[in-house]
Amino acid sequence: MIDPRTKAEVMDEVAIDRALTRIAHEILERHKGCQALALIGIRTRGIHLARRLADKIRAIEGEVVPVGVIDVTLYRDDLRRRADHPKIERTDISFSLTDKRVVLVDDVLFTGRTIRAALDGVMDLGRPRSVQLAVLVDRGHRELPIRADYVGRNVPTAVQESVRVRLREVDGLEQVVILEGPEFPGSGREV
Repeated sequence: MIDPRTKAEVMDEVAIDRALTRIAHEILERHKGCQALALIGIRTRGIHLARRLADKIRAIEGEVVPVGVIDVTLYRDDLRRRADHPKIERTDISFSLTDKRVVLVDDVLFTGRTIRAALDGVMDLGRPRSVQLAVLVDRGHRELPIRADYVGRNVPTAVQESVRVRLREVDGLEQVVILEGPEFPGSGREV
């Protein structure tokens, strides 16, 4: 079903795959391989992007990179202000973070608040050597001093617009679109 608020499609399936391939190469180049590397996907779509990056790294290097999942719900700074009751999902990191080079993976970087929450969660679970950020889309409008180390595509947007990443594992199709209005109607902005 096409959302009537769709303003533009900015990435299709080919563009998403190409961006992830580039990000995988950039990660390997910056780390000079995949030694001590771990990927942690931020729920929900970041999980699938992290798994895809791990598959691409395995295809390039022939080595398996561990992939974990983090739920940032309890670390959000807006939890008390939300009218809805967010569902708390499971964090699943079955490997030690100590001395790992962690790459957090998310779909869209907007205000930076989700990433701040993810950083808090990671630090509660261990002491990695470093933490970097990979996102499919950076749309700007930061409220916190957070930047992505690896970006699939920069997509300039107005604050009142939203960016929706659709992945086949969750949505049954592959695309990135800009929508008119906030992601969650009535919120005034994305959360």
